[in-house]
Amino acid sequence: MRAAAVGHFPPVDGGVDVMPPDPSGTHAVVEFTGHSFVLTDRDPDDDLFLAVDGYGGASQPRLLTELAGRNGWVGSLDLVMARRVGAITETPLPLRDDVNHPRVERALHHRRNVSVYGDERGIVTLGNGLVGRREISLELTGAAPDGRVGRDLVEAALAHLDGDDIVFAQVAPGNAASVRMFLACRFVPIGSEVLIEPRD
Repeated sequence: MRAAAVGHFPPVDGGVDVMPPDPSGTHAVVEFTGHSFVLTDRDPDDDLFLAVDGYGGASQPRLLTELAGRNGWVGSLDLVMARRVGAITETPLPLRDDVNHPRVERALHHRRNVSVYGDERGIVTLGNGLVGRREISLELTGAAPDGRVGRDLVEAALAHLDGDDIVFAQVAPGNAASVRMFLACRFVPIGSEVLIEPRD
């Protein structure tokens, strides 16, 4: 993930690496151009992976539902975007400990060391997600959808991080407004991912 964020990607060979869940126990499918990673406690030699390739095959519904099990959960297929924080000129957003919002609940469920920042315009969460990477999410709460407001909030939240940090965002591809906003904030697409919570 961190290598891809600075332009060093896995080989475009159609390969699929099956590996254990990350240290927090998170299961996931992560796809880059022509190469995929499946984080699971399933045996890499399981017949389930015989026909899976790194050209989109790892995110096929059949595989995802099998990895999740009968009562498991499969998350959305998200675009993964990343940027190095760099120099920030925005005033840091204030820390919030009074926010009860689905965006915060989701962050607390999937991430660790979550901090919530915000003001009357919206909230931003920062936390450690898949493989410990720093992740950001945004929700406008007091303003009409506006790319400028979103960009200002993201930049102000990033002011809490070191300039050398790399931060990641997961965005539903159909949420074009959010994709455009993160692009305007100098995030670049690096791949896709699906989080999975297995349960038989």
